[in-house]
Amino acid sequence: MRILRTTNIPFVRVRYYAYVVSAILILAGLVGIIVNGLNWSIDFTSGVAAKVNLQPVDKTTPPLKIDKLRSILKSNGYPEAEIQFVGPAEEASFMIKIKSKTSSSDVSADTKNKILDMIKTNLPEYVKDKDMSRDVIEEIYEVGPKVGGELRTAAMLAVVISLVLMIAYIWFRFEFTFGLMAILALFHDVFIIVGIFAITGKEITVQIIAALLTIVGYSINDTIVIFDRIREDLKIHRKEPVPEVFNRSINQTLSRTLITAGTTLFTALALFIFGGTVLHDFAFAMCLGIFFGTYSSIFVASNLVIDLNAITHKEKKAIQHLTKKK
Repeated sequence: MRILRTTNIPFVRVRYYAYVVSAILILAGLVGIIVNGLNWSIDFTSGVAAKVNLQPVDKTTPPLKIDKLRSILKSNGYPEAEIQFVGPAEEASFMIKIKSKTSSSDVSADTKNKILDMIKTNLPEYVKDKDMSRDVIEEIYEVGPKVGGELRTAAMLAVVISLVLMIAYIWFRFEFTFGLMAILALFHDVFIIVGIFAITGKEITVQIIAALLTIVGYSINDTIVIFDRIREDLKIHRKEPVPEVFNRSINQTLSRTLITAGTTLFTALALFIFGGTVLHDFAFAMCLGIFFGTYSSIFVASNLVIDLNAITHKEKKAIQHLTKKK
């Protein structure tokens, strides 16, 4: 299926405008990170996580909605509390995560008492005839700053390792310059998204790290498709100027790129609009990743290869390596 038959959009010619746009976005993200910092979730910092069972004994009482519980926590001084279902929604079992505001060793017990008082006051119909300490608060544990810091380091390491393995693969599959520029394009995508999260103050959760790794895989797949077409076109059009060959290849794969990006973006947008608060930030990160991943595949990765080869005068050597017979 092709939605675009023949296009000759000058992607290579306008690459410097794309570089300026990217530089502005990266700079804005850097300022956001420096000024606001990253809003790490409890999993990466410290705090208290409590598993709460609010299934009413009286079966005529409707199941508690997660939005109602979130509103109660917000009105009682916990606007940034993370809440998610544990099991089916009708069982009304929730995991509540609250960041620590104090380094006291009694933070877990103190938070537990506050949660119990909050539930007693605002949700009496859901705790009636139940033992508050045993039946309502089923489990509570504290995430220490050391554990959170280790998890944060592990998450960053996971992203770095994935980038290193990708550059090794592309170096083997294509040529080192292609691998290096593909990784720079991925770094470009991830950094811009992280910068947007810093500017907006959104939390960096385990789910967001998962979204970033998904975006890395999605973006590199798009880039490799274009690189593969470039290599084939370089074999066919050896005597043509390299920028023209690159531009032709990007245009030839444009239909495939837009179909892939469009269908994936529609799914992410559906999650963003209809998925509720729990999936909102994850879907937001995915939407950003699909947009910037497509943008970098078209405007950044391939064009950086052209400019780096021109600067290092290794264009001829790179083409010989890519087009040699296997």
